[in-house]
Amino acid sequence: MNKSEMIDAIAARSELSKAASAKALDAVIETIVDRVAQGETVTLVGFGSFKASARASREGKNPKTGEKIQIPETTVPKFAAGATFKARVSAKSE
Repeated sequence: MNKSEMIDAIAARSELSKAASAKALDAVIETIVDRVAQGETVTLVGFGSFKASARASREGKNPKTGEKIQIPETTVPKFAAGATFKARVSAKSE
């Protein structure tokens, strides 16, 4: 599912127009990104949590040359699925 398909699905379920659904989706995404970038954890009960996580520096390899390189530490976004989300996905795969 891509973003425009998601907007269509939101519009169908919420009885909002596609334009209103697009604004709502954009607002949710922007809010999550802004808060996680500020170091906050965003928790949507039943769905999951978004947070920033520090990744330590490490040694890697240049895939072309095989030369060892140092990969600097960085902060990356992480998502952990909530129990309800996990249960629904697990039930569908069985």
